Amino acid sequence: MKAPQTITCVDCGGKCYLLPHPDSEFEPGDSVAYRCKDCLDRWDIVLPEFDDEEETFN
Repeated sequence: MKAPQTITCVDCGGKCYLLPHPDSEFEPGDSVAYRCKDCLDRWDIVLPEFDDEEETFN
């Protein structure tokens, strides 16, 4: 699974970008890190496990 390149910051509503990582493919349960361009908060997200193969992480 690929992690989204951006997410929305919970604190300020800005755009958070995926921090560089040596892996480009992740498994459910892996942790990925993002940094907000506006408030500079870091967010560590655990990728969800899906029951249905058609579901995607958005």
